[in-house]
Amino acid sequence: MGLTRRFRKKNKPRLPDGVRVYAIGDVHGRADLLQSLLTVIDADLRRSAPGRAIQVFLGDYVDRGPNSRAVLDILIERSKSHETVCLKGNHEVFLLEVLQDPSRLQEWRHYGGLLTLVSYGVTPTMNPTAEEQVELIEALKRALPAEHLSFLQQLPSSFSCGDFFFAHAGIKPGIPLERQRDEDLLWIRDEFLNSEESFGKYVVHGHTPVSAPDIRPNRINIDTGAYATGNLTLLTIQGDSLLAI
Repeated sequence: MGLTRRFRKKNKPRLPDGVRVYAIGDVHGRADLLQSLLTVIDADLRRSAPGRAIQVFLGDYVDRGPNSRAVLDILIERSKSHETVCLKGNHEVFLLEVLQDPSRLQEWRHYGGLLTLVSYGVTPTMNPTAEEQVELIEALKRALPAEHLSFLQQLPSSFSCGDFFFAHAGIKPGIPLERQRDEDLLWIRDEFLNSEESFGKYVVHGHTPVSAPDIRPNRINIDTGAYATGNLTLLTIQGDSLLAI
């Protein structure tokens, strides 16, 4: 799960007293790693339960890794017994778009979408024809539980708590947080990553894989490429303290 790192900065952002946030980076079908981190969270809560514990998942639950279906099962079940915020990632948006437009399956495959199909028991050929693409997406629609579809359709694009703002990819600099567009919250990279300005709140995000949690004065990136590295990052925030494993 990687090394534990503690981060400190001047004018530290804070959560309200009695609140603890557990944030988890891009899962991408690694149900095994997700389950391991939830076990870590449960053990931490047994040791020292705060007044309120919020578990924030930063999106990209599907594609690339081997078990997207199980990831959604875990998140849906988790939400029934814990306070969770499951944010939308660009891969969830792409999945919903493919369900509406099977012709985008060829593009989806470049995002690791064929592994999502397989996780639902739908086996594609290496180069499906246009007719096969329609058949594959129809098969996926039949295999996709209604609970999964509802979950995907209701994901929010951002979440704010105390001095922290959570989004999948980041935010567009110079635009107030309440006026951010989904296009930027889900897809932005360089303009956000290269910005050194204050965003109004401290941004916790994923989307762009890094070898270890990337702590900056205005943001932290906790996407550690779980599907490829086997390292899914958990960030625990309480008061002004940040702890990543």
